[in-house]
Amino acid sequence: MTIRPLTTIGLDADDTLWQNEQYYRLTERHFAGLLKDYGDADEISARLLEAEKRNLAHYGFGIKGFTLSMIETALQVTDGRAPSSVVSEILSIGRDLLSHPVETLPHVHDALEALSGKYFLVMITKGDLFDQERKLAQSGLGDYFDAVEIVSDKTAVTYRRIFSKVGDGPERAMMVGNSLKSDIVPAIAAGCYGVFVPHELTWILEHVEPPVDAPRFRQIGHLGELPPLIERLA
Repeated sequence: MTIRPLTTIGLDADDTLWQNEQYYRLTERHFAGLLKDYGDADEISARLLEAEKRNLAHYGFGIKGFTLSMIETALQVTDGRAPSSVVSEILSIGRDLLSHPVETLPHVHDALEALSGKYFLVMITKGDLFDQERKLAQSGLGDYFDAVEIVSDKTAVTYRRIFSKVGDGPERAMMVGNSLKSDIVPAIAAGCYGVFVPHELTWILEHVEPPVDAPRFRQIGHLGELPPLIERLA
């Protein structure tokens, strides 16, 4: 009996299956405008990024942590005198993010249709549980996936655990995503294939150098190129 080299495909969600970062960028510009009397947009954005870095260990990834970081930044740049109207508006734009319509990226439906039934498909995403569940439900992609894993962070340990639980181990699995830091480098360290699908907007904290010398590293231009890539490996 021939053993298939690849049986399980993991796919990231935000900015791999649907748009995400562009909404954060728009919100950040709105936020900087609220505080224009206390600093220029670049300075406000830099302070916000520092707050996000500090708060990741406390709040994790997602909109709720981002909203709390905006409030913290507003209090810092105003020396604790942020008007209640500004705090109220920050909460409002945070709620807007949590209810923003889902826009799937090009080629996603066709790629998942081509792979579904041939491979075990698992969505592996980090962020707020309720928000990610909402986006998956609104995306119309849920029926393509055999499993969904919403995690607090993505590490080699995470991928070994998931692909051992839902698949045939990391050596017979592939992780696909737009973040080198979260989706690709740790998946390859776990023993998986890592397929990088660049997005024009990727959060700066997700930037690392691509592991171009790793034998299991691949890069494609969009998800429409994924099925033929997988067939070449099979």
